[in-house]
Amino acid sequence: MTGITVHIMRLPHGADLPLPSYQSGGAAGLDLLAAVPADAPLTLAPGQHAAVPTGIAIALPPGTEAQVRPRSGLARQHGVTVLNSPGTVDADYRGEIQVLLINHGDEPLAIPRGMRIAQLVVAQVTRIELQEVAVELLDDLLRLGEELFAGAIASFGHG
Repeated sequence: MTGITVHIMRLPHGADLPLPSYQSGGAAGLDLLAAVPADAPLTLAPGQHAAVPTGIAIALPPGTEAQVRPRSGLARQHGVTVLNSPGTVDADYRGEIQVLLINHGDEPLAIPRGMRIAQLVVAQVTRIELQEVAVELLDDLLRLGEELFAGAIASFGHG
């Protein structure tokens, strides 16, 4: 398995926090930490959302993206998730990564400095070229696809 090198910069308000890291050998995402002030944790009331700073900025290589995804433990235990999941970080974005969290739970949740709030997954991206066609051609392509699919289903297990 080949890795992708991503340059990262700690911003002043995140300088003392650990860099994002994988929590296990099989983890797909790096855990992102809350870079809120130590003396002023953020509290998310039920139904409230907020952009939570991470104190980092990254430089992704061309042809990649980063996805900000929810942490399953926060969702399961507190009903807190990433509002625009997955949040996309484009390869040319150089600002701070912030996580848009929302509390769907019944209780307020305090988010202290250094809390693991989301995961960051980096993936390669395929750029497409759009080719405009007439509606009739789209209908023909849809019908052809349905016929091919039906033929595949009909022959499944009969070969």
